[in-house]
Amino acid sequence: MSNSVTPLITFYRGEGTDHQNRLIDDIWALSSFWLEHTHDYIQWLFPIPEAGRFNGFAPLLGEAECTAFANDESLRTNQRRSLDVMLAFFGLMRDECHIEALPTLNMSEHIWLKRGGHNHLRISRIIRSLHLCHQPEFAAAFQQAVIEIGTTQGMVSEQSIAYWRAANQP
Repeated sequence: MSNSVTPLITFYRGEGTDHQNRLIDDIWALSSFWLEHTHDYIQWLFPIPEAGRFNGFAPLLGEAECTAFANDESLRTNQRRSLDVMLAFFGLMRDECHIEALPTLNMSEHIWLKRGGHNHLRISRIIRSLHLCHQPEFAAAFQQAVIEIGTTQGMVSEQSIAYWRAANQP
């Protein structure tokens, strides 16, 4: 097991802050309005190896972080809590590894059901991060749910669907 403690791992353990001095618990407690209009937290909750366009201060998912997620159930549990926060934001819910729409899901309040937008990038990131952080079953469940719901209850573009389909590749 790797003993490397990086800023991302410290943040995910609830022992350190992100670049804005927020603890993970602080982000989990924020409103949907805040989650929609703030763009620098998703990279901390769902890290990937590539830098994003919106947050140059966010850590990248490297070998040390991947190893830590593989070996530490508490990190994976915390990432599932981050997933639950984002699922509620998207109008979805999780029961173990099954993800489905809440009865309140609608296009006027959940803009991810429309064509384009930054939430489609967030969805791709979440799928990829879950996969890379050793949670492939949750990546697959989220991927399946957004593709099915996005195409049956929304007007999500084929381009976004294609990105979501490819997001769980290494």
